[in-house]
Amino acid sequence: MNVDRPFRRLAVALAATAFAVSGAALAQKTPLTVYTALETDQLKAYQEGFNKAHPDIEITWVRDSTGVITAKLLAEKANPRADVVMGVAATSMGVFDAEGMLQAYAPQGLSRIASQYRDPKNPPAWVGMDVWGATICFNTVEAAKRGIPKPETWKDLTKPIYKGQIVMPHPASSGTGFFDVTAWLQMFGEAEGWKFMDGLHENIAQYMHSGSKPCASAANGEYVVGISFEYRANREKAQGKPIDLVFPKEGLGWDLEAIGIHKGTKQQAAAQKLVDWAVSDPAMALYAKNFAIVAVPSLSQPLPNVPANYGSMLAKNDFAWAAKNRDKILAEWSRRYESKAAPK
Repeated sequence: MNVDRPFRRLAVALAATAFAVSGAALAQKTPLTVYTALETDQLKAYQEGFNKAHPDIEITWVRDSTGVITAKLLAEKANPRADVVMGVAATSMGVFDAEGMLQAYAPQGLSRIASQYRDPKNPPAWVGMDVWGATICFNTVEAAKRGIPKPETWKDLTKPIYKGQIVMPHPASSGTGFFDVTAWLQMFGEAEGWKFMDGLHENIAQYMHSGSKPCASAANGEYVVGISFEYRANREKAQGKPIDLVFPKEGLGWDLEAIGIHKGTKQQAAAQKLVDWAVSDPAMALYAKNFAIVAVPSLSQPLPNVPANYGSMLAKNDFAWAAKNRDKILAEWSRRYESKAAPK
């Protein structure tokens, strides 16, 4: 008689039971589909933070650049797949709201959010998470080799010495590129703004389909100047890349990373829990590791390489105007400058 056989049978039975229990536990998790333009290296920390508070909710991220996610959501309007839109520009949120795509919701702790960092309606269609703003990534090593001076202003970038040395985000693909364009139009006035971009275009090597890639390209020495945003610039510099962060004196384009519930979600309760968490103190503490200004200003923290007066450097930004005129602005920009767009 083989005495081991009963024990093997018991072990198999116990393993099968454990597998079934584990499968049942997984099956009980509420699925939540979240469309996002958050940086890939931020998502892990944010998901871990949320799951500490809500381990019963399983997030599936659909991630791309702001312009791509915006276009995807608009294309799916008649048959929405997203439950929540998170970490997407407030200007895009304004477009979704105008299209009737967002479910208004006042999250717990809404009163802590600064008025300029949320939808003014009550309840709001969206609330802000943090501010991300324009930064020039300037490769000091390549600049020294090529005798190229560090720019101090946006208009410096129209000088002939920068010809072929600048890359920036494509505004139809990237939220960073879009807030650059809308900031220049608002700071300089529309006529002077387009005139400035005409001059800048002469020196542009390529318009890239990402807000991060121009900085990464400059940091790697492919170009001297990459127009990007402060989070990516700080990440590149922290990795030892030879770049300086430049904050042009005329003012900085910026936008909000924001969150809102997609109208028609079948996971309303779980979606509300994510929005509640997104404006909580623990979430703001995570954002503050990446951005100098968070939507609860008292929780903002100084960041290396970002000036203490960073908030005062942000250009005046009319989100409603940018959202309303988005298609018109992008069509005009494309008519003038699409010839230097990177291949998709």
